Formats: sequence, structure tokens, C-alpha cells
Amino acid sequence: MRTLLRSAATLSALIACPTVALAHPGHDGHDFGWDFSAGALHPITGADHLLAAVAIGFWAAQLGGRARWLVPLTFVAVMAIGVSFVQTGVAVPGVEQGIAASILALGLLVAHAARLPLAASALIAGLFAFFHGVAHGSEMTAGVSGTSYAVGLLLVTALLHVAGIGLGKLSATRSRVSTVAGWSLAAVGFYLAVN
Repeated sequence: MRTLLRSAATLSALIACPTVALAHPGHDGHDFGWDFSAGALHPITGADHLLAAVAIGFWAAQLGGRARWLVPLTFVAVMAIGVSFVQTGVAVPGVEQGIAASILALGLLVAHAARLPLAASALIAGLFAFFHGVAHGSEMTAGVSGTSYAVGLLLVTALLHVAGIGLGKLSATRSRVSTVAGWSLAAVGFYLAVN
């Protein structure tokens, strides 16, 4: 519970602090505080990314061991690649379907507390992260500094993973919580897939 509370407090502080920088615009046409805030707010204003990021942490907690940090780290790293990939101008088909599939699949993994090998778990996290990265990279507002936007986006995503890990640890003794949370996520993913 303490981890979850610390994560929430840290997330709130990180989102609020850059807004102070709005009073001091940058000299290069970009304002780091504004661009950072835009990236930091993006993952928590979209339910799809919020759910996927928390689910990755939840599942990582269920996996335990090195997966507890490697699966979320893989998600953040590959998401950064996805954000950068958008800059190449190459179109990625099926992004929205990939995001819906990620929520559906992560829900099922959490519901069943699926214990896959570490490499397979990291591969799944990376695949889903790429779609999330491409989506968030393509939704970046024109004129925003890509670097500061990405830093905010990735940092808040990592904090959502930490919150998910905290929730996963809390529910470790209550398998029913994991089952309900997982099936709820899967239902949201299914809804997104058919709409």
C-alpha cells in the first residue's frame, strides 16, 4: 500500500512541477515544462494506455522475480522506440487494434496469473508497447519538443507500472481480486476491439 501511495504522490508531483516552468518560456521556441506536461498527461488522460500500463505492472508483480522489473522496463524501452518510429514517417497498420488486443490479452494474463517464461513475457510486453508508442507518438501536438514530450510520457508510464506492481502485490493474497481485475480489463479490451 505504501508503494502505491508513494507512486501516486510522485506522479502528482511530477505532473504539477513542470507547470511552474510555464512562466519561463524557452528561448528556442519550445517550453520544456509545457512539452513535458503534455507527455506526462497523455498516458493518464487515455483509459487505454492507463489500463495497459497498470496491467503490465500488475502482471509483472504476478510473475515475480526478475520479471517484476524487466517486463515494465521492456515496455518503456520499446514504447520509446515506437514513439521514435513515428518520426520516420512509416505508417504502422493496425495500431488501434494492437492497443485493444493489448488490453484484452493483458486482462487474460492477469486473470489467469499466467506465468510465462521471462523471454516470452518481455516479448509480449514489447509487442504491446510498440503499438502504444506509435499511437502516442502520432498524437503528439505539432510544435512540441519530441524529447521532452517523450520524457514525460515514459516517466509517467513507468510510474503507472509501479502502481500496477503495488496493486499486484496487494492482491497476491486475494486471487479473486486478480481474477476480477483481469476479466474487467479483458472486457474493456474486447469492447475497444469491436468498436
